[in-house]
Amino acid sequence: MGSRQVTSSVSPDFTGKHVTVAGLGVSGVPAAKVLHARGAIVTVVNDGDDARAREQAAELEALGVTVRLGDGATLPEGTELIVTAPGWKPDKPLFAAAAEAGVEIWGDVELAWRLRGPEAAPWLCVTGTNGKTTTTQMLASILKAAGLRTAAVGNIGVSLLDAVLGDEEYDVLAVELSSYQLHWAPSLRAHSATVLNLAPDHLDWHGSMEAYARDKGRIYEGNRVACVYNVADKATEDLVREADVEEGCRAIGFTLGTPGPSQLGVIDGILVDRAFVENRQKNAQELAEVSDVTPPAPHNIANALAAAALARAFGVPPTAVRDGLRAFTPDAHRIAHVADVDGVVYIDDSKATNTHAAEASLAAYPSIVWIAGGLAKGATFDELVARSAERLRGVVLIGADRALIREALARHAPEVPVVDLDRTDTGAMLAAVQEARRLARAGDTVLLAPACASMDMFVNYNQRGDAFAEAVRELA
Repeated sequence: MGSRQVTSSVSPDFTGKHVTVAGLGVSGVPAAKVLHARGAIVTVVNDGDDARAREQAAELEALGVTVRLGDGATLPEGTELIVTAPGWKPDKPLFAAAAEAGVEIWGDVELAWRLRGPEAAPWLCVTGTNGKTTTTQMLASILKAAGLRTAAVGNIGVSLLDAVLGDEEYDVLAVELSSYQLHWAPSLRAHSATVLNLAPDHLDWHGSMEAYARDKGRIYEGNRVACVYNVADKATEDLVREADVEEGCRAIGFTLGTPGPSQLGVIDGILVDRAFVENRQKNAQELAEVSDVTPPAPHNIANALAAAALARAFGVPPTAVRDGLRAFTPDAHRIAHVADVDGVVYIDDSKATNTHAAEASLAAYPSIVWIAGGLAKGATFDELVARSAERLRGVVLIGADRALIREALARHAPEVPVVDLDRTDTGAMLAAVQEARRLARAGDTVLLAPACASMDMFVNYNQRGDAFAEAVRELA
Protein backbone atom coordinates (compact mmCIF):
# COMPACT_ATOMS: atom_id res chain seq x y z
CA MET A 1 0.00 0.00 0.00
CA GLY A 2 1.23 3.44 -0.89
CA SER A 3 0.42 6.38 1.36
CA ARG A 4 -1.01 9.75 0.55
CA GLN A 5 -1.80 12.98 2.38
CA VAL A 6 -5.26 13.80 3.70
CA THR A 7 -7.31 15.95 1.32
CA SER A 8 -10.48 17.84 2.14
CA SER A 9 -13.42 18.10 -0.23
CA VAL A 10 -15.33 21.19 -1.26
CA SER A 11 -18.96 20.75 -2.31
CA PRO A 12 -19.24 21.81 -5.98
CA ASP A 13 -21.27 24.78 -7.18
CA PHE A 14 -23.69 23.71 -9.92
CA THR A 15 -25.31 27.11 -10.47
CA GLY A 16 -25.77 27.62 -14.22
CA LYS A 17 -23.72 24.51 -15.05
CA HIS A 18 -24.96 22.39 -17.97
CA VAL A 19 -25.21 18.83 -16.62
CA THR A 20 -26.37 15.80 -18.59
CA VAL A 21 -27.88 12.94 -16.58
CA ALA A 22 -27.54 9.59 -18.40
CA GLY A 23 -30.48 7.31 -17.65
CA LEU A 24 -33.68 7.65 -15.68
CA GLY A 25 -34.56 4.89 -13.17
CA VAL A 26 -33.75 4.67 -9.47
CA SER A 27 -30.56 6.75 -9.66
CA GLY A 28 -31.15 9.11 -12.61
CA VAL A 29 -34.38 10.71 -11.38
CA PRO A 30 -33.07 11.67 -7.91
CA ALA A 31 -29.77 12.87 -9.43
CA ALA A 32 -31.64 15.12 -11.89
CA LYS A 33 -33.80 16.53 -9.10
CA VAL A 34 -30.82 17.21 -6.83
CA LEU A 35 -28.84 18.92 -9.60
CA HIS A 36 -31.82 21.01 -10.71
CA ALA A 37 -32.45 22.11 -7.11
CA ARG A 38 -28.83 23.26 -6.93
CA GLY A 39 -29.18 25.53 -9.95
CA ALA A 40 -27.83 23.27 -12.68
CA ILE A 41 -29.28 23.34 -16.19
CA VAL A 42 -30.16 19.65 -16.45
CA THR A 43 -30.81 17.52 -19.52
CA VAL A 44 -31.68 13.85 -19.03
CA VAL A 45 -30.99 11.41 -21.88
CA ASN A 46 -32.46 7.91 -21.87
CA ASP A 47 -32.19 5.02 -24.34
CA GLY A 48 -35.71 3.75 -23.66
CA ASP A 49 -39.05 5.37 -24.44
CA ASP A 50 -41.54 3.13 -22.63
CA ALA A 51 -44.51 4.02 -20.42
CA ARG A 52 -42.40 4.10 -17.24
CA ALA A 53 -39.79 6.38 -18.85
CA ARG A 54 -42.48 8.75 -20.12
CA GLU A 55 -44.00 8.91 -16.64
CA GLN A 56 -40.63 9.77 -15.08
CA ALA A 57 -39.91 12.28 -17.87
CA ALA A 58 -43.21 14.08 -17.24
CA GLU A 59 -42.36 14.35 -13.54
CA LEU A 60 -38.97 15.93 -14.31
CA GLU A 61 -40.23 18.18 -17.08
CA ALA A 62 -42.79 19.64 -14.67
CA LEU A 63 -39.80 20.85 -12.61
CA GLY A 64 -38.10 22.41 -15.61
CA VAL A 65 -35.70 19.58 -16.49
CA THR A 66 -35.22 18.76 -20.18
CA VAL A 67 -35.67 15.05 -21.01
CA ARG A 68 -34.70 13.31 -24.26
CA LEU A 69 -36.20 9.83 -24.58
CA GLY A 70 -35.00 7.25 -27.07
CA ASP A 71 -31.65 8.97 -27.60
CA GLY A 72 -28.96 8.11 -25.09
CA ALA A 73 -26.10 8.27 -27.60
CA THR A 74 -25.82 11.97 -28.49
CA LEU A 75 -24.01 14.40 -26.20
CA PRO A 76 -26.27 17.44 -25.60
CA GLU A 77 -24.68 20.68 -26.75
CA GLY A 78 -22.91 22.62 -24.02
CA THR A 79 -22.59 19.67 -21.62
CA GLU A 80 -20.02 20.41 -18.89
CA LEU A 81 -20.56 17.30 -16.75
CA ILE A 82 -22.25 13.90 -17.14
CA VAL A 83 -23.83 12.11 -14.17
CA THR A 84 -24.58 8.54 -15.21
CA ALA A 85 -26.68 5.69 -13.92
CA PRO A 86 -24.27 2.95 -12.77
CA GLY A 87 -25.48 0.37 -15.28
CA TRP A 88 -24.50 2.38 -18.37
CA LYS A 89 -21.50 0.62 -19.94
CA PRO A 90 -18.24 2.56 -20.37
CA ASP A 91 -18.21 1.91 -24.13
CA LYS A 92 -21.46 3.83 -24.76
CA PRO A 93 -21.19 6.37 -27.63
CA LEU A 94 -22.27 9.12 -25.23
CA PHE A 95 -19.15 8.57 -23.12
CA ALA A 96 -16.88 8.42 -26.16
CA ALA A 97 -18.26 11.80 -27.19
CA ALA A 98 -17.74 13.11 -23.65
CA ALA A 99 -14.11 11.93 -23.63
CA GLU A 100 -13.48 13.64 -26.95
CA ALA A 101 -15.00 16.87 -25.60
CA GLY A 102 -13.07 16.63 -22.31
CA VAL A 103 -16.26 16.28 -20.25
CA GLU A 104 -15.98 14.60 -16.84
CA ILE A 105 -18.24 11.63 -16.01
CA TRP A 106 -19.56 10.91 -12.50
CA GLY A 107 -21.85 8.21 -11.18
CA ASP A 108 -24.57 8.81 -8.59
CA VAL A 109 -22.16 7.62 -5.86
CA GLU A 110 -19.59 10.19 -6.96
CA LEU A 111 -22.29 12.88 -6.90
CA ALA A 112 -23.33 11.88 -3.38
CA TRP A 113 -19.69 11.86 -2.24
CA ARG A 114 -19.09 15.34 -3.66
CA LEU A 115 -22.28 16.77 -2.14
CA ARG A 116 -21.82 15.48 1.42
CA GLY A 117 -21.24 18.20 4.01
CA PRO A 118 -17.99 18.94 5.86
CA GLU A 119 -19.31 17.17 8.97
CA ALA A 120 -20.76 14.25 7.02
CA ALA A 121 -20.76 10.71 8.40
CA PRO A 122 -17.80 8.59 7.30
CA TRP A 123 -18.40 5.66 4.95
CA LEU A 124 -17.54 2.03 5.69
CA CYS A 125 -17.65 0.44 2.22
CA VAL A 126 -18.26 -3.12 1.06
CA THR A 127 -17.83 -4.71 -2.36
CA GLY A 128 -17.06 -8.16 -3.78
CA THR A 129 -18.49 -10.61 -6.29
CA ASN A 130 -20.72 -12.23 -3.67
CA GLY A 131 -21.90 -11.46 -0.13
CA LYS A 132 -22.02 -7.65 -0.43
CA THR A 133 -25.59 -7.14 0.75
CA THR A 134 -25.38 -9.61 3.63
CA THR A 135 -22.09 -8.14 4.85
CA THR A 136 -23.37 -4.56 4.61
CA GLN A 137 -26.51 -5.47 6.56
CA MET A 138 -24.45 -7.32 9.18
CA LEU A 139 -22.22 -4.26 9.49
CA ALA A 140 -25.21 -1.95 9.97
CA SER A 141 -26.61 -4.32 12.61
CA ILE A 142 -23.30 -4.28 14.50
CA LEU A 143 -23.04 -0.48 14.31
CA LYS A 144 -26.62 -0.13 15.61
CA ALA A 145 -25.82 -2.53 18.46
CA ALA A 146 -23.01 -0.11 19.39
CA GLY A 147 -25.59 2.68 19.69
CA LEU A 148 -24.50 4.44 16.51
CA ARG A 149 -26.89 6.19 14.13
CA THR A 150 -26.40 4.33 10.85
CA ALA A 151 -28.08 2.88 7.76
CA ALA A 152 -27.25 0.28 5.09
CA VAL A 153 -27.17 2.27 1.84
CA GLY A 154 -25.84 2.33 -1.72
CA ASN A 155 -26.38 -0.66 -4.00
CA ILE A 156 -28.71 -2.04 -1.35
CA GLY A 157 -31.84 -0.09 -2.23
CA VAL A 158 -31.42 3.11 -0.20
CA SER A 159 -30.03 5.89 -2.38
CA LEU A 160 -26.77 7.42 -1.20
CA LEU A 161 -28.04 10.79 -2.37
CA ASP A 162 -31.03 10.41 -0.03
CA ALA A 163 -28.76 9.36 2.84
CA VAL A 164 -26.29 12.21 2.30
CA LEU A 165 -28.82 14.98 1.64
CA GLY A 166 -31.74 13.87 3.84
CA ASP A 167 -32.73 15.32 7.18
CA GLU A 168 -31.59 12.33 9.23
CA GLU A 169 -28.17 12.65 10.84
CA TYR A 170 -25.85 9.65 10.86
CA ASP A 171 -22.69 8.80 12.78
CA VAL A 172 -21.49 6.39 10.09
CA LEU A 173 -22.86 4.76 6.93
CA ALA A 174 -22.59 1.10 5.88
CA VAL A 175 -22.24 1.39 2.10
CA GLU A 176 -22.62 -1.43 -0.41
CA LEU A 177 -20.99 -0.62 -3.76
CA SER A 178 -21.11 -2.54 -7.04
CA SER A 179 -18.27 -2.61 -9.55
CA TYR A 180 -20.43 -0.41 -11.81
CA GLN A 181 -20.76 2.22 -9.11
CA LEU A 182 -17.06 2.13 -8.28
CA HIS A 183 -16.11 2.57 -11.93
CA TRP A 184 -17.84 5.96 -11.95
CA ALA A 185 -16.67 7.13 -8.48
CA PRO A 186 -13.08 8.38 -8.93
CA SER A 187 -12.85 10.60 -5.82
CA LEU A 188 -14.53 8.29 -3.26
CA ARG A 189 -12.38 7.96 -0.12
CA ALA A 190 -13.74 5.60 2.53
CA HIS A 191 -12.93 5.47 6.24
CA SER A 192 -12.37 1.72 5.76
CA ALA A 193 -13.40 -0.75 3.07
CA THR A 194 -13.40 -4.40 2.04
CA VAL A 195 -13.35 -6.45 -1.14
CA LEU A 196 -14.90 -9.72 0.07
CA ASN A 197 -13.90 -11.89 -2.89
CA LEU A 198 -13.23 -11.76 -6.62
CA ALA A 199 -14.58 -14.12 -9.28
CA PRO A 200 -15.52 -13.59 -12.94
CA ASP A 201 -18.78 -11.63 -13.16
CA HIS A 202 -20.18 -8.79 -15.29
CA LEU A 203 -17.30 -9.27 -17.73
CA ASP A 204 -19.58 -8.20 -20.59
CA TRP A 205 -19.80 -4.79 -18.87
CA HIS A 206 -16.16 -4.39 -17.82
CA GLY A 207 -14.58 -6.05 -20.83
CA SER A 208 -12.09 -8.21 -18.90
CA MET A 209 -11.40 -9.73 -15.51
CA GLU A 210 -8.53 -7.27 -15.07
CA ALA A 211 -10.85 -4.29 -15.61
CA TYR A 212 -13.45 -5.80 -13.27
CA ALA A 213 -10.85 -6.30 -10.51
CA ARG A 214 -9.45 -2.81 -11.07
CA ASP A 215 -12.88 -1.26 -10.55
CA LYS A 216 -13.46 -3.33 -7.40
CA GLY A 217 -10.05 -2.22 -6.11
CA ARG A 218 -11.05 1.46 -6.36
CA ILE A 219 -12.85 0.97 -3.05
CA TYR A 220 -9.47 0.93 -1.24
CA GLU A 221 -8.18 4.18 -2.74
CA GLY A 222 -7.59 6.80 -0.07
CA ASN A 223 -8.80 4.62 2.83
CA ARG A 224 -8.02 6.24 6.16
CA VAL A 225 -8.00 3.42 8.73
CA ALA A 226 -8.29 -0.13 7.31
CA CYS A 227 -8.27 -2.03 4.01
CA VAL A 228 -9.95 -5.34 4.84
CA TYR A 229 -9.13 -8.30 2.56
CA ASN A 230 -9.90 -12.02 2.30
CA VAL A 231 -6.89 -14.14 3.26
CA ALA A 232 -8.29 -17.04 1.19
CA ASP A 233 -8.57 -14.85 -1.93
CA LYS A 234 -5.13 -13.53 -2.82
CA ALA A 235 -6.55 -11.22 -5.49
CA THR A 236 -8.18 -9.10 -2.77
CA GLU A 237 -4.87 -8.75 -0.93
CA ASP A 238 -3.17 -7.79 -4.20
CA LEU A 239 -5.70 -4.96 -4.60
CA VAL A 240 -4.77 -3.70 -1.12
CA ARG A 241 -1.07 -3.75 -2.02
CA GLU A 242 -1.77 -1.66 -5.13
CA ALA A 243 -3.96 0.90 -3.34
CA ASP A 244 -2.83 4.43 -2.59
CA VAL A 245 -4.05 5.02 0.97
CA GLU A 246 -3.68 7.63 3.67
CA GLU A 247 -0.69 7.52 6.01
CA GLY A 248 -1.25 4.96 8.78
CA CYS A 249 -3.99 2.95 7.05
CA ARG A 250 -3.61 -0.78 7.80
CA ALA A 251 -4.16 -3.99 5.84
CA ILE A 252 -6.49 -6.26 7.85
CA GLY A 253 -7.16 -9.84 6.80
CA PHE A 254 -10.08 -12.13 7.63
CA THR A 255 -9.85 -15.91 7.53
CA LEU A 256 -11.92 -18.96 8.43
CA GLY A 257 -8.76 -20.40 9.99
CA THR A 258 -6.64 -19.32 12.95
CA PRO A 259 -5.82 -15.61 12.48
CA GLY A 260 -2.33 -14.20 12.50
CA PRO A 261 -1.49 -10.70 13.78
CA SER A 262 -3.59 -8.00 12.04
CA GLN A 263 -6.25 -10.56 11.15
CA LEU A 264 -9.69 -11.70 12.30
CA GLY A 265 -10.47 -15.41 12.24
CA VAL A 266 -11.96 -18.44 13.96
CA ILE A 267 -10.55 -20.45 16.88
CA ASP A 268 -12.56 -23.38 18.30
CA GLY A 269 -15.90 -22.01 17.11
CA ILE A 270 -15.13 -18.46 18.30
CA LEU A 271 -14.76 -15.39 16.06
CA VAL A 272 -11.65 -13.58 17.30
CA ASP A 273 -9.84 -10.31 16.59
CA ARG A 274 -6.03 -10.12 16.44
CA ALA A 275 -6.03 -6.78 14.60
CA PHE A 276 -7.66 -4.17 16.84
CA VAL A 277 -6.14 -5.25 20.17
CA GLU A 278 -3.10 -4.27 22.17
CA ASN A 279 -0.08 -6.49 21.59
CA ARG A 280 -1.64 -8.30 18.63
CA GLN A 281 1.42 -10.55 18.40
CA LYS A 282 0.21 -12.38 21.50
CA ASN A 283 -3.39 -11.33 22.24
CA ALA A 284 -6.76 -12.17 20.68
CA GLN A 285 -10.12 -10.64 21.53
CA GLU A 286 -13.21 -12.87 21.50
CA LEU A 287 -16.00 -11.27 19.43
CA ALA A 288 -18.77 -13.82 18.99
CA GLU A 289 -19.47 -17.51 18.55
CA VAL A 290 -19.98 -19.15 15.17
CA SER A 291 -23.49 -20.02 16.39
CA ASP A 292 -24.24 -16.28 16.67
CA VAL A 293 -24.13 -16.07 12.84
CA THR A 294 -27.28 -16.97 10.90
CA PRO A 295 -26.88 -19.19 8.94
CA PRO A 296 -23.46 -20.46 10.10
CA ALA A 297 -22.35 -21.55 6.61
CA PRO A 298 -18.63 -20.99 5.89
CA HIS A 299 -19.11 -18.14 3.41
CA ASN A 300 -21.49 -16.42 5.82
CA ILE A 301 -18.94 -16.69 8.64
CA ALA A 302 -16.52 -14.96 6.25
CA ASN A 303 -19.11 -12.21 5.70
CA ALA A 304 -19.47 -11.81 9.48
CA LEU A 305 -15.70 -11.52 9.94
CA ALA A 306 -15.45 -8.84 7.23
CA ALA A 307 -18.31 -6.88 8.81
CA ALA A 308 -16.70 -7.23 12.23
CA ALA A 309 -13.36 -6.00 10.87
CA LEU A 310 -14.94 -2.84 9.45
CA ALA A 311 -16.88 -2.22 12.66
CA ARG A 312 -13.77 -2.73 14.79
CA ALA A 313 -11.86 -0.34 12.51
CA PHE A 314 -14.50 2.23 13.45
CA GLY A 315 -13.92 1.54 17.16
CA VAL A 316 -16.94 -0.63 17.92
CA PRO A 317 -16.62 -2.71 21.14
CA PRO A 318 -16.56 -6.54 20.99
CA THR A 319 -19.96 -6.90 22.66
CA ALA A 320 -21.59 -4.90 19.85
CA VAL A 321 -20.16 -7.32 17.27
CA ARG A 322 -21.77 -10.24 19.13
CA ASP A 323 -25.08 -8.45 19.69
CA GLY A 324 -25.24 -7.17 16.12
CA LEU A 325 -24.61 -10.59 14.62
CA ARG A 326 -27.22 -12.17 16.88
CA ALA A 327 -29.78 -9.54 15.85
CA PHE A 328 -29.11 -9.94 12.12
CA THR A 329 -31.57 -11.81 9.90
CA PRO A 330 -30.50 -12.44 6.29
CA ASP A 331 -32.70 -11.44 3.37
CA ALA A 332 -34.86 -14.06 1.68
CA HIS A 333 -33.37 -16.56 -0.79
CA ARG A 334 -29.90 -16.53 0.77
CA ILE A 335 -29.24 -20.08 2.04
CA ALA A 336 -32.68 -19.93 3.65
CA HIS A 337 -34.03 -23.03 5.40
CA VAL A 338 -37.45 -23.82 3.90
CA ALA A 339 -38.47 -27.13 5.53
CA ASP A 340 -37.42 -30.60 6.63
CA VAL A 341 -39.34 -33.37 4.85
CA ASP A 342 -38.72 -37.06 5.64
CA GLY A 343 -35.30 -36.29 7.10
CA VAL A 344 -34.23 -34.19 4.08
CA VAL A 345 -33.41 -30.48 4.51
CA TYR A 346 -34.59 -28.09 1.76
CA ILE A 347 -32.50 -24.91 1.31
CA ASP A 348 -33.33 -21.92 -0.92
CA ASP A 349 -30.25 -20.09 -2.20
CA SER A 350 -31.84 -18.69 -5.34
CA LYS A 351 -29.57 -15.63 -4.88
CA ALA A 352 -26.63 -17.84 -5.96
CA THR A 353 -26.79 -16.49 -9.51
CA ASN A 354 -23.14 -17.19 -10.46
CA THR A 355 -20.69 -20.06 -10.05
CA HIS A 356 -18.74 -18.41 -7.22
CA ALA A 357 -21.86 -18.01 -5.09
CA ALA A 358 -23.07 -21.53 -5.91
CA GLU A 359 -19.70 -23.02 -4.93
CA ALA A 360 -19.85 -21.28 -1.54
CA SER A 361 -23.37 -22.59 -1.04
CA LEU A 362 -22.47 -26.16 -2.03
CA ALA A 363 -19.49 -26.08 0.36
CA ALA A 364 -21.88 -25.57 3.30
CA TYR A 365 -23.45 -29.05 3.12
CA PRO A 366 -21.89 -32.54 3.03
CA SER A 367 -24.49 -34.47 0.99
CA ILE A 368 -26.51 -32.60 -1.63
CA VAL A 369 -29.17 -33.04 -4.27
CA TRP A 370 -28.50 -29.93 -6.31
CA ILE A 371 -31.10 -27.99 -8.32
CA ALA A 372 -29.25 -25.83 -10.83
CA GLY A 373 -29.52 -24.04 -14.15
CA GLY A 374 -30.90 -20.92 -15.82
CA LEU A 375 -29.09 -18.24 -17.82
CA ALA A 376 -25.34 -18.84 -17.66
CA LYS A 377 -24.32 -15.26 -18.67
CA GLY A 378 -21.21 -16.67 -20.35
CA ALA A 379 -20.12 -18.71 -17.31
CA THR A 380 -18.39 -22.08 -17.45
CA PHE A 381 -19.04 -24.80 -14.87
CA ASP A 382 -16.10 -27.24 -14.95
CA GLU A 383 -14.32 -25.76 -11.95
CA LEU A 384 -17.52 -25.53 -9.90
CA VAL A 385 -18.51 -29.15 -10.59
CA ALA A 386 -14.98 -30.52 -10.07
CA ARG A 387 -14.69 -28.83 -6.67
CA SER A 388 -18.17 -29.89 -5.54
CA ALA A 389 -18.45 -33.39 -7.06
CA GLU A 390 -17.78 -35.33 -3.85
CA ARG A 391 -20.74 -33.63 -2.14
CA LEU A 392 -23.28 -34.37 -4.88
CA ARG A 393 -25.78 -37.22 -4.45
CA GLY A 394 -27.86 -36.14 -7.41
CA VAL A 395 -28.54 -33.16 -9.68
CA VAL A 396 -31.75 -31.78 -11.19
CA LEU A 397 -31.19 -29.35 -14.06
CA ILE A 398 -33.59 -26.63 -15.21
CA GLY A 399 -33.41 -23.59 -17.46
CA ALA A 400 -32.08 -22.46 -20.80
CA ASP A 401 -28.37 -23.20 -20.30
CA ARG A 402 -28.66 -26.42 -18.29
CA ALA A 403 -26.73 -28.35 -20.99
CA LEU A 404 -23.55 -26.50 -19.98
CA ILE A 405 -23.85 -27.84 -16.43
CA ARG A 406 -24.83 -31.31 -17.69
CA GLU A 407 -21.69 -31.47 -19.83
CA ALA A 408 -19.49 -30.38 -16.90
CA LEU A 409 -21.11 -33.07 -14.74
CA ALA A 410 -20.38 -35.69 -17.41
CA ARG A 411 -16.71 -34.66 -17.40
CA HIS A 412 -16.14 -34.29 -13.65
CA ALA A 413 -18.89 -36.24 -11.84
CA PRO A 414 -20.03 -38.96 -14.28
CA GLU A 415 -21.28 -41.23 -11.49
CA VAL A 416 -23.73 -38.65 -10.10
CA PRO A 417 -27.34 -39.23 -11.28
CA VAL A 418 -28.70 -36.28 -13.29
CA VAL A 419 -32.30 -35.40 -14.15
CA ASP A 420 -32.53 -33.00 -17.09
CA LEU A 421 -35.90 -31.21 -17.11
CA ASP A 422 -36.61 -29.92 -20.60
CA ARG A 423 -39.36 -27.48 -19.65
CA THR A 424 -39.66 -23.82 -18.72
CA ASP A 425 -43.34 -23.59 -17.79
CA THR A 426 -44.61 -22.49 -14.38
CA GLY A 427 -44.80 -26.09 -13.16
CA ALA A 428 -41.12 -26.77 -13.87
CA MET A 429 -39.94 -25.91 -10.35
CA LEU A 430 -42.51 -28.23 -8.75
CA ALA A 431 -41.31 -31.00 -11.05
CA ALA A 432 -37.69 -30.22 -10.12
CA VAL A 433 -38.45 -30.43 -6.40
CA GLN A 434 -40.32 -33.72 -6.88
CA GLU A 435 -37.37 -35.18 -8.79
CA ALA A 436 -34.99 -33.95 -6.08
CA ARG A 437 -37.12 -35.63 -3.44
CA ARG A 438 -36.91 -38.90 -5.39
CA LEU A 439 -33.10 -38.69 -5.47
CA ALA A 440 -32.63 -37.60 -1.84
CA ARG A 441 -32.18 -39.81 1.21
CA ALA A 442 -32.54 -38.96 4.89
CA GLY A 443 -29.60 -36.74 5.94
CA ASP A 444 -29.28 -35.14 2.49
CA THR A 445 -29.84 -31.47 1.64
CA VAL A 446 -31.88 -30.48 -1.41
CA LEU A 447 -30.21 -27.22 -2.41
CA LEU A 448 -31.48 -24.65 -4.90
CA ALA A 449 -28.23 -22.86 -5.81
CA PRO A 450 -28.69 -22.33 -9.56
CA ALA A 451 -25.28 -20.81 -10.44
CA CYS A 452 -27.24 -18.96 -13.14
CA ALA A 453 -29.50 -15.96 -13.58
CA SER A 454 -33.25 -16.53 -13.46
CA MET A 455 -34.71 -14.46 -16.30
CA ASP A 456 -35.20 -17.36 -18.72
CA MET A 457 -38.01 -18.73 -16.52
CA PHE A 458 -38.70 -16.16 -13.80
CA VAL A 459 -38.93 -12.39 -13.36
CA ASN A 460 -36.00 -12.48 -10.91
CA TYR A 461 -34.26 -14.71 -8.38
CA ASN A 462 -36.88 -13.81 -5.75
CA GLN A 463 -39.67 -15.31 -7.84
CA ARG A 464 -37.55 -18.40 -8.50
CA GLY A 465 -36.92 -18.85 -4.78
CA ASP A 466 -40.59 -18.34 -4.00
CA ALA A 467 -41.50 -21.03 -6.54
CA PHE A 468 -39.03 -23.43 -4.90
CA ALA A 469 -40.36 -22.71 -1.40
CA GLU A 470 -43.95 -23.18 -2.57
CA ALA A 471 -43.07 -26.51 -4.20
CA VAL A 472 -41.34 -27.69 -1.00
CA ARG A 473 -44.38 -26.70 1.07
CA GLU A 474 -46.52 -28.85 -1.24
CA LEU A 475 -44.29 -31.79 -0.39
CA ALA A 476 -44.47 -31.03 3.30
